[in-house]
Amino acid sequence: MRRKISDFFSDFMYGRYGTDDLSKFMLAVCLVLLVINIFTSQPLVYLLALVILVLSYFRMFSRNEMKRRAEDDKYHEILDSITGRFRKAERRAKQSKDYHIYKCPSCGQKIRVPRGKGKICITCPKCRNEFQKRS
Repeated sequence: MRRKISDFFSDFMYGRYGTDDLSKFMLAVCLVLLVINIFTSQPLVYLLALVILVLSYFRMFSRNEMKRRAEDDKYHEILDSITGRFRKAERRAKQSKDYHIYKCPSCGQKIRVPRGKGKICITCPKCRNEFQKRS
């Protein structure tokens, strides 16, 4: 009886880690480096692309799922710290149209106050300090 190629591949991949976001990122970086190498013909760029490719395939075919998952978690942690800064800046830019953000002079807590209300008395929700600002 002939086996299908998909059955062979399924059997081969059984118990192996497979692809995750870090592997996909590594493959994308490898592709970018190979495109750069086409234009620059630098052997170091080509070597770096090959090393990243080999590491990516090593991770995909690995049976040590706990280590690969820990690596992927660390990747997501770093990615979230980078993208979180951009999300925070975007949120501030959207809110700056409708709100002023002031810091409490005693504790430093950030307080969001609506714009266009004139001179108002602001009470800090954290330390209950009162201060006046123009909104």
